[in-house]
Amino acid sequence: MKNNILKVALAQISPVWLNKEKTIEKIEKSIVDAAKENCELIVFGEALLPGYPFWIALTNGAEWDSKTQKEIHAHYVRNSITIEKGELDSICKLAKEHHIAIYLGIMERAQNRGGHSIYASLVYINQEGEIKSVHRKLQPTYDERLTWAPGDGNGLQVHPLKEFTVGGLNCWENWMPLPRTALYGLGENLHIAVWPGSDYNTKDITRFIARESRSFVISVSSLMAKLDFPKETPHIDKILEKAPDILANGGSCIASPNGEWLVEPVINKEGLIIETLDFNRVLEERQNFDCVGHYSRPDVTKLHVNRERQSTVSFDDIL
Repeated sequence: MKNNILKVALAQISPVWLNKEKTIEKIEKSIVDAAKENCELIVFGEALLPGYPFWIALTNGAEWDSKTQKEIHAHYVRNSITIEKGELDSICKLAKEHHIAIYLGIMERAQNRGGHSIYASLVYINQEGEIKSVHRKLQPTYDERLTWAPGDGNGLQVHPLKEFTVGGLNCWENWMPLPRTALYGLGENLHIAVWPGSDYNTKDITRFIARESRSFVISVSSLMAKLDFPKETPHIDKILEKAPDILANGGSCIASPNGEWLVEPVINKEGLIIETLDFNRVLEERQNFDCVGHYSRPDVTKLHVNRERQSTVSFDDIL
């Protein structure tokens, strides 16, 4: 395949909710299926591994000192991912074996922050199976703040993929102009936006970012139905009491650099969405607008970005 052509797969799937082992199995199957279609990049939704915290809005998540909230949260943390312990190794191995790059939304137990708080992180694994960036969501949205910790700028990075330069943000981070600009300034021309799952989120912002940046934009969402909650989940009866039949309907889509749909939002359909991107379309649309290039005024406005990985403690001794 030509270097300016990139074949991509959007994995619109549901997790095995709050079960990291079984969700990893679904992720691995999607990777293998995408490789069979000669895809070079596969993208999964926000917090897919092990799932989005839907229980908060359904069980009075803000109740102080609630035994229910504590027990579900503990279950969530136990099923989140510790990268340093090799819990993504099998996925990295598949990336290398099939020469396919991966963007994956995980809940991360950050060891450099003590290993007990969790972060909605977007992991990029290159075609050699190497984890090249882990972007912790800068600002959890609304009730997410009851279970997720805020991240830092370390993951505001881009990566080469054939002629493309790819970067990504989590969910409502995509509405934050300055993180978007940070990625644009690094040369991003293929933007990845990951979501828990709703065309309400993807139908407007996907095309907007494409038009603003003159880049391809891939939005990938997960699915979740009431029937998908495992029976062994703590306090499952309380969760199901107010749960709607559909909690996440997908809405995965792709916009072209002119802001028009390449793939319109796909609703309530599980599986891979496969498309081919032509890098030349980026150069065509940058001819009349490039927001960090010829259509910018850095002498008037300029962005400063702190990409230091934040930690509460630093040690000078060497063990």
